[in-house]
Amino acid sequence: MAEAARKFAVAETPLYREAPNNVEAEQALLGAVLVNNDAYYRVSDFLRAEHFFEPLHRKIFEVAAELIRMGKMANPVTMKNFVPAEEKVGDMTVSHYLARLAAEAVTVINAADYGRAIYELATRRALISVGEDMVNVAYDAPVDMSPREQIETAERRLFELAETGRYDGGFESFTDAVKTAVDMANAAYMRDGGLSGVSTGIRDLDRRMGGLQPSDLIVLAGRPGMGKTSLATNIAFNIAHAYEPAQQADGSFKAKNGGVIGFFSLEMSSEQLATRIISEQTEIPSSKIRRGEITEMDFEKLVACSQTMQKIPLFIDQTGGISIAQLSARARRLKRQRGLDVIVIDYIQLMTGSGKRGSENRVQEITEITTGLKALAKELGAPIIALSQLSRQVENREDKRPQLSDLRESGSIEQDADVVLFVYREEYYLKNREPKPGTEEYMKWENELNEARGKAEVIIAKQRHGPTGTVQMAFHGEFTRFSDLAEESHLPERFE
Repeated sequence: MAEAARKFAVAETPLYREAPNNVEAEQALLGAVLVNNDAYYRVSDFLRAEHFFEPLHRKIFEVAAELIRMGKMANPVTMKNFVPAEEKVGDMTVSHYLARLAAEAVTVINAADYGRAIYELATRRALISVGEDMVNVAYDAPVDMSPREQIETAERRLFELAETGRYDGGFESFTDAVKTAVDMANAAYMRDGGLSGVSTGIRDLDRRMGGLQPSDLIVLAGRPGMGKTSLATNIAFNIAHAYEPAQQADGSFKAKNGGVIGFFSLEMSSEQLATRIISEQTEIPSSKIRRGEITEMDFEKLVACSQTMQKIPLFIDQTGGISIAQLSARARRLKRQRGLDVIVIDYIQLMTGSGKRGSENRVQEITEITTGLKALAKELGAPIIALSQLSRQVENREDKRPQLSDLRESGSIEQDADVVLFVYREEYYLKNREPKPGTEEYMKWENELNEARGKAEVIIAKQRHGPTGTVQMAFHGEFTRFSDLAEESHLPERFE
């Protein structure tokens, strides 16, 4: 009896399962396109040739799309020369098959529905492929691949599939690259200020950089006390406050201006970071906020500011010593759930690598971190602002302005970064060099201090797609806020 039951179970179990597909939907869509080329534009936003299950259908769609994009007619007659016309499809040639597709075409109105069905089935096939790979790798269990590493790989592939419908990476045609470049130019034209990237909210910095460019790794470095965290929080608040979503054709939202910020604060708690931003925006010193030394008017300002801050898309992760793998996973998750336009990390030296090489060599670990950050910026298509400490050798020089060689574990940071910014405040160093009052040196020092007071420099030491140089800025130390210096042409008239 048991043997019979076993044989029955074996007979019932299908030996082969075909991947999800709908050849009839593919035929219906191709027929609609061949009869009326306008049907192509109903699906061109999301459908690609590789989404078709049948190889011949891929070829037909690819050729039709190419002809239509070139402004030519795509029909069974014009396509004859570009497909293997004499090859057999069952009992008919490809040429006859094209004519049959056109003859049995459905109305163009249904094209988008068929296109969507084809796309969804292709996504399911891709999911099956990712799942099979996960199972096979888990069974094989390579010695050099830990389960955590496999989870990260699977998560990355699933994220790519969820974001773009593709999971294989590989080559893309130059046509797609050109289209992306033109779309970026159009976005810059439509965006306030005509910037190709996300505006920092600081005029002179945007002029030099064109905003924060998608997929760029921007390293913001400085010695302690220079205000690099302040500049990062200023920029993060400006971007989140300017956020203006625009609905896309597929129903999703994309930032028209500003953006959603993911702030990884490895040094400060979220409460400390919030206090800093409130101080910057209300112009109430953070020390007074902490001690409660505020007036009723100040308190009203605080309440108004906190109400504004609750509405802006600024998300803080305060995990200390986060690894590059954890950070990447959390950034992907935020992008899927809330959107993500800019990432800020405070700061690189507090991050950890995968743990395999970290204890052996700190330079190698920093290399792994910066390489991982650059890869993440490209994967998410979002700029990453990563803060970095500078080595003490700055303090030993007469001119304390930082240079690229001052970056701690500089090799990889300098190499992987698309932009390197240094924050420098002459006032900080002058205050520590006060000579004896009443002397000639004291008067000279006082003049220099007055000249430097309230000013800061952001030195663009490296920029892959723009000029280097120095941006002069105003710095309000009391509320740790950076802002644009007033231009000479906008200053009130002065009389000598």
